[in-house]
Formats: sequence, C-alpha cells, structure tokens
Amino acid sequence: MTLASEIASLVEDAINVLREKGETLSTAESITAGSLSSAITSIPGSSDVFLGGITAYQSSIKSSHLGVSEELIAKHTVFSEEVAIAMAKGALKSFGSTWAISTTGVGGPGPSDGVPAGTVWVAIEGPVTQAIELSLSGERDSVRNATTASAMAAFARILRARK
Repeated sequence: MTLASEIASLVEDAINVLREKGETLSTAESITAGSLSSAITSIPGSSDVFLGGITAYQSSIKSSHLGVSEELIAKHTVFSEEVAIAMAKGALKSFGSTWAISTTGVGGPGPSDGVPAGTVWVAIEGPVTQAIELSLSGERDSVRNATTASAMAAFARILRARK
C-alpha cells in the first residue's frame, strides 16, 4: 500500500464515521500547506463533513485568521504544541466544526528559529483534545507527507475509540 492510498483509506474511514455521527471537520495548516485539506477533499462525499480549512503559513495569518496570540507565538514559537492547539481551536471557532486538525512544524531543509527540521506538532481539537509531537526525517516533501498521514492516522484512532 502506498502512502497516498494509506492516507486515502484513513480519510475515507474518518469521513464515514463523521457522516454517521453527524459531525464536521475543519483544518488549520501551516507545515502541510493545504495537503491535509487536499487529502480530505480527494474523497468523494467529503463535502458532507468537511467545512473548510485555513492555510496559515505566516505568523501574522495565524494571529489574524485563527486568533493565535502574538504573545503565545513569541513565547513558544510557531513550531510548538501550544500554537498547534491554538490553531486547532481557532479553526473550530472560525468554521463552527465539531473537530479541527492543525499542523505546524519545520519542513526543512534546515532548522528554523533553532528548531530542527522534522519537528512537527499536530493538534486535534473537538470532543477529544490531543496534541502529538512528531520527529520526522527526510526531505521536505517526505516530512509534509508523513505529517499528513500521521494527522489522519491520529484522528482516525480517536474517532474509532469513540464509536
């Protein structure tokens, strides 16, 4: 099974569970730059549950569109658990969804603000809250793809546990 088909399978399962429960999903993406939203919307029928996403690549957009405070960013950096959680909470508020998934981290090729490439945070916010730190290796595209796959795998596990 290729990474793309693995992600598609996870997304399809999540969409089916969300549809069954009458729940919705939104995203707030930085490191994945829309690839998480793209993976979700590649599945036919995803519009039943996916409300939308914000790609907040710049800190100023994280603040203006997701409500992440500049103080939080200054204290913890944009590559932190605290900012990932704030991004997910911002997406919940912006879209009024049941769930939100956020991604932030350093794709590489080198470190950013002293944070090593491959350092990633994924936050899932909704009826259950979870933040996951990933330490990934590889080229920039590999880090981004692994982040998308990990975010969907974590979300699918949470949904299955709630069935």
